Amino acid sequence: MQRLHVACEQHGRDLSDMRVLLATKDQTPERIREAVKAGLHLCGENKVQELTAKASALAADDVVWHFIGALQTNKVKECVEVATCVQSVDRIALVDELEKACQKINRHLDIMIEVNTSGEASKHGAKPSEVVALLEHIKTTKRLQVRGFMTVGALSPSESVVRKGYAQLREIRDHAIAQKLVPASAFELSMGMSTDLEWAVAEGSTLIRVGTAVFGSR
Repeated sequence: MQRLHVACEQHGRDLSDMRVLLATKDQTPERIREAVKAGLHLCGENKVQELTAKASALAADDVVWHFIGALQTNKVKECVEVATCVQSVDRIALVDELEKACQKINRHLDIMIEVNTSGEASKHGAKPSEVVALLEHIKTTKRLQVRGFMTVGALSPSESVVRKGYAQLREIRDHAIAQKLVPASAFELSMGMSTDLEWAVAEGSTLIRVGTAVFGSR
């Protein structure tokens, strides 16, 4: 993606430190396969039903699946059978269900902590003030490994408003690592989408979630 190359150059970021996740919501397996063949192998789904269906249809393709939507506890079992990472962990009840499901199938699972840095009621995610308690609880589990933090940018045309939320997520990560709430390997910042990826790069994103920038408008 040319926009990502330019953004990294403008903000002194190394492109090799960035990853692109294809947000495949509403996309057909055929269209996803085209993107995978072009070299984009990391895909993210918002709904468990779509995740399982597309993973099955693309089983022969080189696809790595992340779950990036709000996850209901009654859908956890199906999710962990497919996803290598759940980016939307935002509450203790979900942590407990993920741990239980992983124990049953004898696997470990990468997770990210979703934080609602914009404070918008329409968005999911833990409140910034809830993150420490959530991380302390995760430390008691045996199957879950925190790999980083995720947020959805504020629904605003203002660069300063959007970047403030991204900067806050970076600060939350840095504090968590400094306080040894998570290991140093939990450095990932999943933030930025097609509309605001440049601002996310400027604030330290390591993983951009893009859909329309690759597939076009839905």
